[in-house]
Amino acid sequence: MAYAIRLVLLTVLLVASFAVPAQRVEGERARAVGLYSAEVTVNGQGPGERNGAFARGLLQVLQRITGDRAVNGKPGVGDELRRAREYVDKYDYRQDEGVSASGAPSFKTTLVIQYDADKVGEIISTLGLQQWPTPRPKPVLWLAINDGRGPRLVGLAQNDAARAVLDRAKARGYALGLPAGNAAEQALVGAIWRGDTAAIARASAKYSPPMQLIGKLYRNPKGGWTADWIFQDAGKVLARSSSSDADARRAMAAGADVAADALIRRYAKPAKPLAPPGEFTIAFTGVDSTDDFIRLAAYLERLAVVKRATPVSASPDALVYELELSSGLPGFTRSVVKDGVLEPAGEEGTTTFRLR
Repeated sequence: MAYAIRLVLLTVLLVASFAVPAQRVEGERARAVGLYSAEVTVNGQGPGERNGAFARGLLQVLQRITGDRAVNGKPGVGDELRRAREYVDKYDYRQDEGVSASGAPSFKTTLVIQYDADKVGEIISTLGLQQWPTPRPKPVLWLAINDGRGPRLVGLAQNDAARAVLDRAKARGYALGLPAGNAAEQALVGAIWRGDTAAIARASAKYSPPMQLIGKLYRNPKGGWTADWIFQDAGKVLARSSSSDADARRAMAAGADVAADALIRRYAKPAKPLAPPGEFTIAFTGVDSTDDFIRLAAYLERLAVVKRATPVSASPDALVYELELSSGLPGFTRSVVKDGVLEPAGEEGTTTFRLR
């Protein structure tokens, strides 16, 4: 009887340790909501395809929270992406129907993933990544489009015309607003076209916050489309850029990146580390051969939380290192436990680790 109870408890614990499909009411469609969720297109619902999608979704979340589009190149992030399923809270699938270029029906499967915010926060704190604080501002998009019939302002009533840039902003973790588009605002098309930032700032004073993404999209004489962008915050121009593409939607979407990158440069800050950085004397046991020493040294060299590793002494019982740790002993312990190369040789807070 006791064995049966232990078996049931073990089964419950194992089930609880893995992400489970989300529960929905009938008729409700799964969709990503919030900074810690992602949508990834998949080719099937098998575990291999799903685990790959978990990694791609986690990358989306990390890019959104840090604001860094190249965050996957930061030390230690690749290891975390390979463990992405450990950070999944729940997931669900959505079937989307569309029409192909030939006019035939097409179907797409999307995996909608919700990640555990606390666990993702640990990744950021442990690795010392930057963080784009929330709540985030909602700049006003003053966009004029000239498709050959003269420039026109995109207001709230024409929001579908700006869908590409609005959706791209959401993917970057913030939102853009649109002006109402009344007659007085429509008359500002000329100011947009000549880049009169002061005039746009005055017209935008009734909106909050005092940030404007000013863009003009037009046909390029050489072919395709070009968009010129200006982003300003409280009257100060923070960025100017142009984007060109054969597809007007892609040229337009680039404007959201101009604003996001400017906001991140100004407002992102390093995340609070899991623990204060410092130098720690760490003893390693189980180093019984030259191969063991080489394996340990190579592991410490690639570990993102270790900024410097200096051997101090060696004895039959242990090899002692002086380690400079970016997120203290808790960050080091968390990293090595996840990797499975080392294991703590004592209670929480121990400075002795066993090479496995």
